[in-house]
Amino acid sequence: MHNIKDIRKDTKNFKLSLKKRFLEIDVDRILKLDEENRKYIQKKETFEREKKDISKSKDKTLFSKSKKITDEIEKINKLQTNIKNELNEVLSLIPNIPHDDVPVGKDEKSNIEVLKSGKIPNFSFTPKSHYELGEDLNMLDFDLATKTTGSRFVFVKDKLALLERALSNFMLDTHINQNAYKEISPPLIATANSMFGTGQLPKFDNDQFELKLEDSADRKFLIPTAEVILTNMVKEKIIDKKNLPIRVVASTPCFRKEAGSYGKDTKGMIRQHQFYKVEMVSIVEIEECMSELERMTNCATKILDLLELPYRKIILCTGDMGFSAEKTYDIEVWLPSEKKYREISSCSSCSSFQSRRMKARYKNENNEILFAGTLNGSGLAIGRTLIAILENYQQNDGSILVPKILRPYMNNIEKINKF
Repeated sequence: MHNIKDIRKDTKNFKLSLKKRFLEIDVDRILKLDEENRKYIQKKETFEREKKDISKSKDKTLFSKSKKITDEIEKINKLQTNIKNELNEVLSLIPNIPHDDVPVGKDEKSNIEVLKSGKIPNFSFTPKSHYELGEDLNMLDFDLATKTTGSRFVFVKDKLALLERALSNFMLDTHINQNAYKEISPPLIATANSMFGTGQLPKFDNDQFELKLEDSADRKFLIPTAEVILTNMVKEKIIDKKNLPIRVVASTPCFRKEAGSYGKDTKGMIRQHQFYKVEMVSIVEIEECMSELERMTNCATKILDLLELPYRKIILCTGDMGFSAEKTYDIEVWLPSEKKYREISSCSSCSSFQSRRMKARYKNENNEILFAGTLNGSGLAIGRTLIAILENYQQNDGSILVPKILRPYMNNIEKINKF
């Protein structure tokens, strides 16, 4: 959420920053609404002072005038509330301003590769896709999920279910014991206010799974990512600086309609309505956002290093970044069946964009109250990590080697075979 005072103060730079996002936003309309809003506030204050003076005078001949002033104040209040709501609605749909070092570009073609790591496997046979491997093992069942639930769901069975659980435990242990995150087991349902706070609403209403409740005014949603619920832990708080940074991690199911992905990744587990993800969230002093983003991204890539999976790190351009982000690194893992890298993690700094929406603040050493910096990152998407292991560790006979780091989490199984 943007501060209208900042927009008013430096309109030119605000317009230039939004142009980097390649969005058509009528900033002049915003300023006009702001001007109308302030005019109504001034009128109301003038009438309130006049009414106060009449009250002090105790002149009974002015009581009828006082009643008229009260009526005028009520009218102005309604008009001002309508204008204020319209202004807030427009502001709530404007994305975050890109950080200065984010490359400018319209789409993923302008993303910049930062590094590559790991050895791409060289197979003596044609590698199969994860869904072929999983179905051959009789451990991924998409048809059964379609019968029981619908498309874009899957039953994960037997040793692959164990692998899925092992990945969650391994990632959590690494982030907690080595990366100093605190584990949280959060609710999986968020209020509309919490969804607004992190930027899912109102912009992405159609992407969310909303619960059907008797009270239609009390909107609640299945979380699309644990970022929503973890970041909102500091909603409407003033945090003592000594308690920063706050670093939390959770492994949760996530739910997304994937409304804009019709026809994309219809086969397999790449794009599911329900998936598991380990999510990291940091709350920091505002000037620490960039250094925390580097730290968080390193925590995510460390998981891939330990799993010995090949990956690359890219910085997203202005046109490809998420709504709430000021800067984003995507981490993409190599998938042999597609002969390309696919996203497995996204780590973003949101600066004060989310904290303004949530009213999450902290006191600095000068006792000033400032909006906190918020960051979030996948550490990692569990389903996509499972996909990467299936494809990169596959053997000619269709079996899957278990990465060494995961074997203690899987009863020391070295290979997943079909029985």
